[in-house]
Amino acid sequence: MRILMFGWEFPPHMSGGLGTACFGITKALAAMGHDVTFVLPRITGEHGSSHVALVSASDVPVPRSYLEAVNHPEQWADQPGTSLSYLFHKFHVRLINSPLQPYLTKSRYQALLSGEETIPVLPSGGEEHGLLFIPGDYGPDLIAEVMRYGSVAGVIAGSQPFDVIHAHDWMAIFAGLRAREASGAPLVLHVHALEFDRSGENVNQDVYDIERHGMEAADHIIAVSHYTKNLIVERYGINPDKITVVHNAVYRGEAGQTYHINRKENAKLVLFLGRITFQKGPDYFVEAAAKVIRALPEVKFVMAGAGDMMTRMIERVAELRLGRHFHFTGFLKGRDIEKIFTMSDLYVMPSVSEPFGISPLEAMLCDVPVIISRQSGVAEILKGALKVDFWDVNEMANKIIAVLKYPVLAAEIVARSREDLRTIRWENAAARITDVYQRVVH
Repeated sequence: MRILMFGWEFPPHMSGGLGTACFGITKALAAMGHDVTFVLPRITGEHGSSHVALVSASDVPVPRSYLEAVNHPEQWADQPGTSLSYLFHKFHVRLINSPLQPYLTKSRYQALLSGEETIPVLPSGGEEHGLLFIPGDYGPDLIAEVMRYGSVAGVIAGSQPFDVIHAHDWMAIFAGLRAREASGAPLVLHVHALEFDRSGENVNQDVYDIERHGMEAADHIIAVSHYTKNLIVERYGINPDKITVVHNAVYRGEAGQTYHINRKENAKLVLFLGRITFQKGPDYFVEAAAKVIRALPEVKFVMAGAGDMMTRMIERVAELRLGRHFHFTGFLKGRDIEKIFTMSDLYVMPSVSEPFGISPLEAMLCDVPVIISRQSGVAEILKGALKVDFWDVNEMANKIIAVLKYPVLAAEIVARSREDLRTIRWENAAARITDVYQRVVH
């Protein structure tokens, strides 16, 4: 099949697990003979992927009529026949024309606020076309970027025939809807995370409305776990028959290389790796660490990642007087992630709400025992990992201590994890996704 896919990140330009999943999915689909075109907001530098045709939305010439629609979105509100009319009507002035842009001077900020300037359009060599500037950042202007991205999608979809459109998460919903309008091909929406996962009960209503509208409008939905499917049904009111669960997997690259770290003999290292945000439960990891250190004073803890709770976690570690036991690495990627896994004796994922969670699988590839939150999608397919409720720091601490104190238990977890990995493959996920394609096409 000819697949037009929209996503917000792809290796090596990634901020988390979404890019990793998109790489694994597209590689497996290409191996099955599918022709995949993957559209990103912006591509800089070398991407090094030969299995998929990567397209930068920022490099696609857009007709002036599209540019006018972006800078004057109120016209969409009067076109009820289009799937974007509801969205443009809801968000037009407040979000589409957001003045937040890189390197913004005070004078240009005032000009944007007064309406003297509009969204940046770069020349493309012709008077009838221009290029929209779409950085692809997860910044305060994200929804406006998402809608510019969607404006380009129709041009791409109309450039050549596609059998199916596949959009990843809420950032690609506008693009998927616009591409379906332009091409007539069915739209599959792939849900990797929800606003309830990211924010708990304090949801961003704008993002929730986009998610719900996209799920209602899509021809079919893929959820990365039954955990996520249940949230979609309960929180968004979507018919469960419209949702297919396809678990993620892990890409078997060059995992297994050995690294060494200078530390005291018998000192164990426990790893947290992920965004340091509410969703990932870093505060529960720190509280459990304090209990572990009372029993095993030589244990070291590493918190790898970045996020809005990082400063708070550093301050909490200081309050608990755990500074000499903790190391904060900041954001890691590529080989540094593999390195930190192979340096670790245990990986803990204490997520409050995790739609799936690929990082435990990456740890398992490096023969690292894992403890995961029961509130995660990956818990549905892992038999070898130890599981805890994210909020139960006593149970978390007790299991960390048990794995570190008893090598036989750690070895048993690793052996069972190897068995789990035999069946957790992107090829299996791609086969299920292909079944969804065939259903919506035929």
